[in-house]
Amino acid sequence: MDFFSIWHLLIILAVVLVLFGTSKVRNIGSDLGGAIKSFRSAMKEESASDKTEEAAPGPSAGDDHGRIIEGQASPVGGSKAADATRVRKG
Repeated sequence: MDFFSIWHLLIILAVVLVLFGTSKVRNIGSDLGGAIKSFRSAMKEESASDKTEEAAPGPSAGDDHGRIIEGQASPVGGSKAADATRVRKG
């Protein structure tokens, strides 16, 4: 036995049409379509702007050539040697 058969969906559609009327349902459909179109155009514009940023020369956020990064390596895990080398604040 299907939870939603075609008859269930038709009854729900009829109730929605009675409650809201055909004009409001039509307006909801056109508003939803307009929202989808504006979302797609915004995604295309963002994609186009990303492509122009990639083509533009100059430093980027991931450009680490020539930078010196200082730090200290420590072993990973819960060993006692790693606990002894930690700096305690206090």
